[in-house]
Amino acid sequence: MSKIRWGILSTADIGRRSVGPAIQQSSNGELVAVASRSLERAQQYAADLNIPRAYGSYDELLADPEIDAIYNPLPNHLHGVWSIKAAEAGKAVLCEKPLAADAAEAQQMLDACRAHNVLLAEAFMYRYHPMIEVIRRMVHEGAIGTVKIIRASFTFWMDDTRHATDIRTQPNMAGGSLMDVGTYPVSLMRLITEEEPIRAQASAIWAESGTDDNMVGTLQFPSGVLGHFDCGFRAAFQNSADILGDTGRIYIESAFVHNENEEYTAHLWRGDVHEELRFPAVNHYTLIVEDFADAMQQVRPTRYPPQDAVNQMRALDMLYASARGV
Repeated sequence: MSKIRWGILSTADIGRRSVGPAIQQSSNGELVAVASRSLERAQQYAADLNIPRAYGSYDELLADPEIDAIYNPLPNHLHGVWSIKAAEAGKAVLCEKPLAADAAEAQQMLDACRAHNVLLAEAFMYRYHPMIEVIRRMVHEGAIGTVKIIRASFTFWMDDTRHATDIRTQPNMAGGSLMDVGTYPVSLMRLITEEEPIRAQASAIWAESGTDDNMVGTLQFPSGVLGHFDCGFRAAFQNSADILGDTGRIYIESAFVHNENEEYTAHLWRGDVHEELRFPAVNHYTLIVEDFADAMQQVRPTRYPPQDAVNQMRALDMLYASARGV
């Protein structure tokens, strides 16, 4: 394949603002189609992004033989059903986080993609930013000694008007702050430790709808690392991480959200000696779609295998069970 031909399921804002343009800027992919339940919306989206084809249903896009891969940014509760349909249509699937509503559904998605011999990956773009890659390597090379504690926070304020209608606050759409912004701190802890949690504890403030507005939690890992995080829709913006070892510390000012036009800074302490770590501006959305397309072209696994996404969902399930007192 000279270039991977992409289609997008839905006219979600993240596709319009971030992933769609990233595919168009990529070296090995082209964005050829978009689908919506409304043909008019699909046509407007296609016109705005200069996409050749617009479909008035997701099934029509999946039936297009000239599409190799789909990006699925549908609401959380639709990730599973449409990713499985895409696999059955022979399309590789890059699915927004969280991969599924729970670990059982995530496993069904993985099984379907394996059965139809297509790639599946979770769109955790932050992991592809060079800053995260360098910090991960530094930690494993002993830059801060043995990791003991990881702290991470991802919160933002959702006003009352938006909160009443946002799909992220709807329980029947697999909403909740843990499923949205909380996935990032949990993912980072698993990424740094390269382990799966053996114990989870969480407390949440629940919205009237039944979803978690804010949550704090802890994860214990087999090596003895303790991770604690907070996430939420009803707190001031925060987007940071702190990795504490027995001889040093790394603090990441902006751990999960990165502007492609901005340089980023992290801080390393070895004892009392401080070093500022600077990283160039990059588009991590482009990096993730290029890795996915290259994996298709080279018939290789993606950088992060789909089993990682299933394990991520198991960690989220553990935290929800604790928060609900199950």
